[in-house]
Amino acid sequence: MKQAESLSVELDAFLVEYGKRTNAHDVGRLRELIADDASYWLTDGAYEGVEAIAAAVQRTFDAIRDEVYTISDVRWVYVSADFAVVRYRFHWVGFVDGRRCEGRGRGTNALARREGRWQMVHEHLST
Repeated sequence: MKQAESLSVELDAFLVEYGKRTNAHDVGRLRELIADDASYWLTDGAYEGVEAIAAAVQRTFDAIRDEVYTISDVRWVYVSADFAVVRYRFHWVGFVDGRRCEGRGRGTNALARREGRWQMVHEHLST
């Protein structure tokens, strides 16, 4: 039970940090949490590898000014010592072309522990 609690704390902390870095709109800091071989399925397309993912995320940061991204209803679907899957609901609000906009949807992420640290290996967002 102690190991499961420890994993839960680690994984929750990873998600909090991922959210902070997303809301800082600094792709350089965010990409540190994304595996080199990750795949992301986003509303505007599918991206393979951290370079393509970072470019897609930067386009979003450029398009949505002052965006605040939040997640809720977090549920860890699968957790082991080296792999985890989480699902959640997301909400964002920001300014697009000077107008306040917002959106929401569902997300699923797969994380792997590599070289002693958690990294995002897959993200799927749908609206």
